[in-house]
Amino acid sequence: MGIFDKFRGEFVDIIEWLDESNDTMVYRFQRYNNEIKDGAKLIVRESQLAIFIDQGRLADVFVPGTYTLNTENLPILSTLRGWKYGFESAYKAEIYFVNTKNFTDQKWGTKSPIMLRDPEFGPLRLRAFGTYAIKITNASKFIEEIVGTQGHFSVDEVSEQLRNIIITRFTNTVVNSKIPVLDLAGNYDQLSKWIGDTITPEFEAYGLSLTKFLVENISLPEEVEKALDKRTSMGIIGDLSRYTAFQTATGIEKAAENGGAGNTLVGMGMGYNMVNQMAQAQINLQQQNQQQNQQQNRSVPPPLPPQLEIYVAQNGQQTGPFNTDALKELIKNGNLQRDTLVWKNGLEAWKAANEVAEVNALFSTIPPPLT
Repeated sequence: MGIFDKFRGEFVDIIEWLDESNDTMVYRFQRYNNEIKDGAKLIVRESQLAIFIDQGRLADVFVPGTYTLNTENLPILSTLRGWKYGFESAYKAEIYFVNTKNFTDQKWGTKSPIMLRDPEFGPLRLRAFGTYAIKITNASKFIEEIVGTQGHFSVDEVSEQLRNIIITRFTNTVVNSKIPVLDLAGNYDQLSKWIGDTITPEFEAYGLSLTKFLVENISLPEEVEKALDKRTSMGIIGDLSRYTAFQTATGIEKAAENGGAGNTLVGMGMGYNMVNQMAQAQINLQQQNQQQNQQQNRSVPPPLPPQLEIYVAQNGQQTGPFNTDALKELIKNGNLQRDTLVWKNGLEAWKAANEVAEVNALFSTIPPPLT
């Protein structure tokens, strides 16, 4: 260090930090030999804290404001140094400025797929990512646990450790939630809350507060998503044999692309055999169902024929309805003649009895009266 830097360090009496970055969490104020004079002015801006460290021991903490440094506002440092009546010469101490703002839009995500067992699809691999936000709420603990003696500490230097915690707790939470894979997308808010509640105590152990945690996406491997798309499409059709044929045709196509002509012919032969076997199995199943239906039909009698219901006009009044036996009795008593008006469901108007086939047939079944 040059002589001008030395003099500038000795005569500077304003201690402040202007943060020109977006990711600095802790900054150690740079002074020549870390010397501070009595009466120096300390400026702590909003979203900042200033911490004095004396020979590796945490001393006084200053919240936002402007201070003239003396033994009155440095009680801990004065005690450590044994100053009873103030100090006249410069003293050495490290001053750390801590950024207490909210560090937003921090990314997390799985580096490699995580394995879980789904009740419907069996073992699956999942990927996930999202965002979170943190802020320093216990500056002393953060310096002790994370920063140490570094003069400049950014959020990137702690994000890897935080991401590892998040991924571990995310995996445990998803597995223990028992939520089916197809329902995960509809439960992002609930998962975010569960995971956030789980990792909050671990962040607090570092002096950090988790102010927001979001699960933005959970995805399956590309090949699994394609298989689900095929399953959904064929599920709409509802034909197992066609689905199998479709899958076989896809396999033949890929074999043709990757295996050459020889493999293609083998794949086609296997594909045709599979299609024929599945088709035959489908036919056998249909025939078995038909036989079962026929046996069930033979054991159950057919429904009874509908009863004949006829309305008869007598003395200008509508009477009935009469069934077959009642109509025969009317004919026998002479109350129903061939020219008597009758009506049944389906006729547009009343007709003579001999014009309605079902009634006319009854006249031939009634013997004439004895003479």
